[in-house]
Amino acid sequence: MIQRIQSIWLLLAGITICCLLFIPMVTANFGGMDYQIIASGLYQKTGMQTKQIESFMPLFISTIAVAIMCFVNIFNFKNRTTQKRISIASVVLIIGLSFWCSQYAKKIPGGLETANYSAGMFLPVIAIFFIILAIRGINNDDKLIRSADRLR
Repeated sequence: MIQRIQSIWLLLAGITICCLLFIPMVTANFGGMDYQIIASGLYQKTGMQTKQIESFMPLFISTIAVAIMCFVNIFNFKNRTTQKRISIASVVLIIGLSFWCSQYAKKIPGGLETANYSAGMFLPVIAIFFIILAIRGINNDDKLIRSADRLR
């Protein structure tokens, strides 16, 4: 059913991945300018203005695709094995996405030595945690259905 707990965990995972589009992953102050890396690109902040220096369009599209995959998986509640497989695929894609983000983080001016890791760098770990909790909920549903089938 859609009211199961794994739906909530998958929703939280999708929201967490969507936050990568707005929350900076890495920030740095180099040459008197502040730089931020978000999933959509590298931004330079001078005073009150924010200017995009470089666009990370493939990373942006991949982030949206993984978030949509988590949201769509909520409505796959009738087929628990498929829901579990898509959840495992989401975990693998989030791991790849976080590796890809770390590769783009190396492009920040001044390098990673001067960079500060922001909350955005920890969001993929939180999303993976939510998906693991969803897989656990799917397994509990499977156990419940099997025990109910034994009683018939």
